[in-house]
Amino acid sequence: MSDEQRPKKPPKTVVFALYDKVTLQDVAAPLEIFARANDFGARYRVLLVSPTGNAVDTTSFVSLSVDMALKEAPDRFDTLIVPGGVPPDFCFTPGEHDVPEEQTPDAIAAALQMVGELAPRARRTASVCTGAFVLAALGLLDGRRATTHWAHCQELSRIYPEIEVDPDSLFVQDGPFITGAGITAGIDLGLAMVESDYGPDLARRVARWMVVFLQRPGGQTQFSVWTKTELPVSGGLREILDAVVADPGADHSLAAMADRAAVSQRHLIRMFRVQVGMTPTRFVEQARLEAAKVLLATGDHGQEAVARRAGFGSADTMRRTFRRALGVSPSTYRSRFRTTGIHQIRW
Repeated sequence: MSDEQRPKKPPKTVVFALYDKVTLQDVAAPLEIFARANDFGARYRVLLVSPTGNAVDTTSFVSLSVDMALKEAPDRFDTLIVPGGVPPDFCFTPGEHDVPEEQTPDAIAAALQMVGELAPRARRTASVCTGAFVLAALGLLDGRRATTHWAHCQELSRIYPEIEVDPDSLFVQDGPFITGAGITAGIDLGLAMVESDYGPDLARRVARWMVVFLQRPGGQTQFSVWTKTELPVSGGLREILDAVVADPGADHSLAAMADRAAVSQRHLIRMFRVQVGMTPTRFVEQARLEAAKVLLATGDHGQEAVARRAGFGSADTMRRTFRRALGVSPSTYRSRFRTTGIHQIRW
């Protein structure tokens, strides 16, 4: 039987639960992934649903038209996507701030009702960014691991203590629920679901077309060690940090760094704690861990060579660090990093 004669599998229906003041990128990122996946042979049927069937406003100047009202949504479908957003009457306060003080969508009654009706109909349910708060408010994440935008992880953990919040991961899968980090992590989440549905080759083709440099696994941290730190006031300390990141394999012992900064070891530790938020030893380990992850993901060097170049000295030390920090071995990380990290899950 030829490919043309072989019956096609039915399309996988993906429903986006939209509400007023939804975050546009939370919708657009996975939507684009599913659309491009269809270009390469996937069969997704995407439906945009709102409580009333009316268009919804977004946080980014434009409105989105929808396909149908909640009452018209299918009785059974494959995937539910719950994007983040803010209540319709919420307004951001202009100003210079790293973390806007925004309300989360678990305060939106219409969103809660809509997702509460749709989630039991879906084979799997995924949230992007603060969409996790809607799932949390409905009790769907109780006793499960989950994540959300880094700026809201602490709040999610405080309001919903029944959830084990992972503040670092790009996305977390626990049973039929997948929760993603903020904004552009919807790309990683979408690629992961495509890979789970249609395999890694198709997902990689989509990633290349989308000009995504690497498909990041869910356990990949939301930030690099450099972006986790505040800009040091001391120029001398800034030079130390730059040197560690630029050449993690060099001698970055406490004594060596103190000598380069022309301060005592005790004073160096104090400077790191105040200006960086961690000890010098911790910063060096994190920088070396990131270097090793890049080397494992982008090259074919053996573990001993990677360990030396990253500054761990031996493969055993690197393995212990990987298991402690990531919960996996370097070899497992390498194999997972070359996929989105979710396709092996059996639903």
